[in-house]
Amino acid sequence: MFQNRYMTRGVSSEIPFYLQNLMWVMIDSMEIDKKDYLQIFELSEVITDGKIFQKITHRQEQPEYEKSIVIPANKKDIVTKKVYVIDDVSHCTMLLTEEY
Repeated sequence: MFQNRYMTRGVSSEIPFYLQNLMWVMIDSMEIDKKDYLQIFELSEVITDGKIFQKITHRQEQPEYEKSIVIPANKKDIVTKKVYVIDDVSHCTMLLTEEY
């Protein structure tokens, strides 16, 4: 599952490569027995102690799973988007929710 990876033009143009890569790593490193065919990522901004961070919340519905990470970022580099990763057995596609 989650092999033969592809992404849409929207992801390629709106999500920096390091965030794309980080989302794939988050899927690969899930500590759960079964991965759902639909992985959901919410990218948002978090400000803590006056510092700006990129937050990535990764979740799936069945079985229930959620994990968030926060990484340092510059204001201009913050991405606020929702991303789906869908596995249909033959290939896996990363796309923006508005492309679904």
